[in-house]
Amino acid sequence: MQSNLDVRIMNRGKEFFASIAGEAPSIFNKGWWTGKVMDWAMQNEQFKVQLFRFVDVLPYLNTSESLSRHIEEYFSGEDQDIPKVLKWGAGAMGGIGGKLAAGLVAKTIRANIESMAKQFIIGENTQDAIKTLRKLRKDGFAFTVDILGEATVSEAEAEAYLKSYLELLDALRGELPKWTGLGGGGSLDWGTTPMLNVSVKPSALFSQASPKDFEGSVQGILKRLIPIYRKVRELGGWMCIDMEQYKFKDITLELFRRLRSSEEFHDYPGLAVVLQAYLKDTDRDLAELLAWAREKKLPIGIRLVKGAYWDYETVIAKQNGWEIPVWTIKAESDAAFERQARVILENHDICHFACASHNIRTIAAVMEMAAELQVPESRYEFQALYGMAEPVRKGLLHVARRVRLYAPYGDLLPGMAYLVRRLLENTANESFLRQSFAEAAEIERLLENPLITLDRERARRAARTSAPSAAPIPPFTNEPMADFTRADVRQAFQQAIASVRQELGRTYPLWIGGREVFTDDRIPSVNPANPDEVIGSVCQAGREHIDQALEAAQKAFPLWRDLSPEDRAGYLFKAADIARKDIYRLSAWQILEVGKQWDQAYADVAEAIDFLEYYGREMLRLGKPRRMGRAPGEFSQLMYQPKGIAAVIAPWNFPLAISCGMTSAAMVAGNPVLYKPASPSSVVGATLCRIYREAGIPDGVFNYVPGRSSVMGDYLVEHPAISLIAFTGSMEVGLHIIEKAARVHPGQSQVKRVIAEMGGKNAIIIDDDADLDEAVREVLYSAFGFQGQKCSACSRVIVVESIYPRFVERLVEGARALAIGPAEDPAYFMGPVVDERAQSTILKYVELARQEGRVLLCQEVPNHGYYVPLTIVEGITPEHRLAQEEIFGPVLAVMKVKNFDQALEWANSTRFALTGAVFSRSPRHLERASREFNVGNLYLNRGSTGALVERHPFGGYKMSGVGSKAGGPDYLIQFLDPRTVCENTMRRGFAPTMEDDDWI
Repeated sequence: MQSNLDVRIMNRGKEFFASIAGEAPSIFNKGWWTGKVMDWAMQNEQFKVQLFRFVDVLPYLNTSESLSRHIEEYFSGEDQDIPKVLKWGAGAMGGIGGKLAAGLVAKTIRANIESMAKQFIIGENTQDAIKTLRKLRKDGFAFTVDILGEATVSEAEAEAYLKSYLELLDALRGELPKWTGLGGGGSLDWGTTPMLNVSVKPSALFSQASPKDFEGSVQGILKRLIPIYRKVRELGGWMCIDMEQYKFKDITLELFRRLRSSEEFHDYPGLAVVLQAYLKDTDRDLAELLAWAREKKLPIGIRLVKGAYWDYETVIAKQNGWEIPVWTIKAESDAAFERQARVILENHDICHFACASHNIRTIAAVMEMAAELQVPESRYEFQALYGMAEPVRKGLLHVARRVRLYAPYGDLLPGMAYLVRRLLENTANESFLRQSFAEAAEIERLLENPLITLDRERARRAARTSAPSAAPIPPFTNEPMADFTRADVRQAFQQAIASVRQELGRTYPLWIGGREVFTDDRIPSVNPANPDEVIGSVCQAGREHIDQALEAAQKAFPLWRDLSPEDRAGYLFKAADIARKDIYRLSAWQILEVGKQWDQAYADVAEAIDFLEYYGREMLRLGKPRRMGRAPGEFSQLMYQPKGIAAVIAPWNFPLAISCGMTSAAMVAGNPVLYKPASPSSVVGATLCRIYREAGIPDGVFNYVPGRSSVMGDYLVEHPAISLIAFTGSMEVGLHIIEKAARVHPGQSQVKRVIAEMGGKNAIIIDDDADLDEAVREVLYSAFGFQGQKCSACSRVIVVESIYPRFVERLVEGARALAIGPAEDPAYFMGPVVDERAQSTILKYVELARQEGRVLLCQEVPNHGYYVPLTIVEGITPEHRLAQEEIFGPVLAVMKVKNFDQALEWANSTRFALTGAVFSRSPRHLERASREFNVGNLYLNRGSTGALVERHPFGGYKMSGVGSKAGGPDYLIQFLDPRTVCENTMRRGFAPTMEDDDWI
C-alpha cells in the first residue's frame, strides 16, 4: 500500500509530465542530426560503441585523410557502407566524384559531431561562455561554471587550469555589476543566493594526486584551490568542489573540510561539495559531514548527484579485485538519492541543498519531502546539466523557480570526453531521459517508488542466479591490488615499515635439508635510499654448501616425487595463505631492501600469491593422466613426471614474485629446489624461505642457498645432479647459463632444461590519434615506475611525427612533476636504483644520451643513496646504442617516425621481443600491430608493464628468453617430463567397452 508521501510524489510527478507533454530534449529530436544518430545508437549497440569511440578520437583527426580513414574504419565493414544516418546533412551527392563525396561526408560528420559537443558546453573561451551565461540568466536560470579538463599530467597543466579559473573570475568580475538578481532583482538570485557560482574538479589542480599519498595530495590541491576560492569570496560568490572518481572521494571530502574550517574562510559560508548517491559510502559520508558541520558550527552546502562514472568504477573494481563501490542496480541509486535528500532536508538549518537530477520522480520526491518538512525555499535549489533535459529544466523553472544549470566550458578536446559521458548517460538502457523521451515508457512506471523497483529487480536476479559451485577448490582469481582509498591500507603500510625496521641488521643463514647453516662469508644488504642502513647480513653459500643442498634434495626427491599432485598443491595453497596474511610486512621488506614503491611492492607480493594459487591448480589439472586416442582394444594414457632437481636463479627486481613463481612451479611439479636469490634482494629471498618453512614443505625439497655467482654460480649450473635451471635476469648471464648447461658432464643422466627470461628493449608506439591523456600517463609509469628496473619497462617511445610535439611537451612536463626520493615515502614517484653497480652503469648511459641525442630532461636527485636522474632524450634512431641496449634504469629514448609503418619497423628493430604497447584509436592500426609487432606481450592502449598471472601470461622470444610464458597454461610442463603408457586391452578377440570418450 502506498504511503501518503508516495501518493503525493506520484501526483506531483504526473502534473510535471503533463506540463511538458509533447516536448523532448534536443538530443532525442529526430528532426535533427543528433536525434537521428542517438536513435540509431539506441537501436544498435555495436554502432553505439563505435560512435562513442569515434567521438572520443575526433579532436585528433586534423587532416581530411585521417578523418576519412577513421570514419571508414569505425563505421564500414566488408559488407556495409557508412550508415546513412551519419551522412545525413551532407546534401545530395549525386554526380560528385567518389573522393570528393567522401571528403564532403567526412567534413559533414565532423561538423555535426562538433555541433553535438558544443550543445553541452557554453563556449570554448571566456567570451563565448559569458555570452551564453547572459542568455541563460535572461531565460531565468542561474548557473555554476565548470572549466573542462580534469586529466592533468603535469604541474604546468595544473597551473594552467588554475590560471583558467582566475581568468574566468576576472572576466565575471566585470560582468556581475551588469546583472540583476533572478526572481526579484537586487544583487542576489532569488533574494538569497549569489549570482556567481563556480564548480572545480580538484584532481585537475595537482598532477600527482593519488590516494596513496593522501596528505601530499590534499596539500598539493589546496595550494591551487585556495587562490580560486579566495577570488570567489572577493566577488561574493559560491564555489562547489566536484566529486570525481571514487579514488579521489576521501581526498575531496578532506579538502572541503579543511577549506571550510580554515582560519581564512571560517566565516564565509559559500562552499559546497558534491556527494554521489550511487556510492555505497555516501550514507556514511553524509552523516559524518553533517555531524562535523554541527560540531564546528559551520554552515555547508551539498550538491547531491546520482554519479557519472558508474561503468568506470565497476570495471576498475573488478579488474583490481576490489568490492564494487557503486550500487549495481539503478534503483538502488535512485532510492539512495531520495534517502540522502531527506537527510539533507532534515538538516536544512546547517546545510544548503542542491538537488542535481533530471529524474522527474526524484525531483517530485524532493519537492514533496521539502514541503512535508517545511523547509524554506531559500535552503534548497534544483540543478540540471546544460544542454540536457531541456523540457525538465523548463518545467522545473515554472514550479520551483530556483534552477541552476551546470555549465561547462573550455576546449573541445576535453569537451569530447565530457560529451561521451553525457551520451552514455542519455543512451543507457536504464536512463530516465531515454525511457521518458525516447521510449515513451509508462508514466506510472517512471514515477514508481525505487524501493518497489529494487525489490522486483532483486527477485529477478535471485531467480536467475545458479546454485553455487560445490567444487572443493574455487576457480583461480587474482589477488586484489592494494586499495589506497582505504585509510586502513595506508596505515598498514606505515605500521609494517616501522615493524620491519625493528628487525634490521639480523643475520640470515642458509637453509639446507631442513636446518639453518651459518657461514663466515657474509654480504650486507643495504637500503638503496640510505646505504648506511643495513637491512641484514646474508650468509653466502660455497661449493660445499651446494653439495650439501644437492645431497638433501636427492634424499627428499623420491618421497616428494611420489606425493600426490593434490598434496603438493596443498603446500602451495598453504604458503599462499601465509603470504596473504603477512602481505604488508612482505611488502615492507621490498620497500626497504630494493626501493620498491608501496603499490609496486604490494603488487609483487600479490603476484607471488597468484603464482602459488595458479600453479597449484595447474598441477591438479596436469596431474590427472589424460587418455589419448580412440582406437578400440587399446588404452593409452599421457602423464607427467618431475624432471629432477631444479636450480632456481632469481632476479632482484621482482624479488618475491619471480622467485616464488619459479620455485613453486618446480616444487609443485615434484622437483626439489636449490634457490639462489640475487644478492641485492637476499633478505626478501629469506622471507620466501620462511613462508615455505611455515607451510611445512618437507626437509630438502626447498633449499635456500644465496651465494656469490663468481664462487658457486657455474658450479651450480654445471653440476650433473641438476636437471633443470630456471633463470630470470640479463641476456648476458642467461646466454652464459644456456652455454654452460649445454655441456654434458660425467655422471649426468639427462639433458638439462633451461628456462630463461632475459629482458628486453621495449617500445611503446604513439599513433597520430592516440589519447594523450592516457598515453602520457602510461608511458611515464611504464618507463619510470620502480625506476625503470623492470624487464617489461618502456625504454623507447616511438611517436608519429604529426602528434610528436604535443606528446613530447606533455611527456617532459609530466616527468618533471615526478618527485624522486625514498620509496618508503609515498609522496615520491621514483626512488633509488638497487645498488651502486646499477647506479654506475645507468649514469654511463645518461652520459651516452648526451652524446647520441638531445637530452630533454635530466632530473635532479638526492645526493645520498643510489639515485640516478630520470632522463628523457630525443633524436634517437635504431642505429644508436640507446635504441638497442637494455639499460634497466630510468632512461627513455624518444624516437620520431613519419608514420605507423615506420613505427612498427623501428619497434621491431632490436634483437629483443619481450613487451610492447601501442596507443592508437585506429582499429586498423591496432589490428596490424597485433599481427606485426613482434613481442611476447603486446598491450593495446595501456602501458607495457603490469602483467598479471593467468590474465597476461608473461614472456618473450628472440633474445628475450627461452621457454613458455610464466603464469600461463604451458609453464608447468617445462618442469615435467611427459610419459605415455599404452595397454593392449584385447584378450582372445574380446575388448572391454570404453564408455568414456564415446569409445565403442
